[in-house]
Amino acid sequence: MSKKHILIMLACCLIPIAALMAIFVFKIAVSAVVYGVIMLFCPLSHLLMGGHNHDRQPQQIQEHHHPTVIDVDAK
Repeated sequence: MSKKHILIMLACCLIPIAALMAIFVFKIAVSAVVYGVIMLFCPLSHLLMGGHNHDRQPQQIQEHHHPTVIDVDAK
């Protein structure tokens, strides 16, 4: 991951947190819509940036394998 991408992700996650802190610290009167927009800022920014498929080649994507569970009590 590039430094630019990390900075963008950090900003997109810190902006809503800073906005919520400012609302509570300075006791700013806002509507429920503003709270909803603030809460959805991070997920919506991920969608607008294209999710987490940034410059990955198919051979670089690793498959996740789950270990096999063996039932020792089975008879």
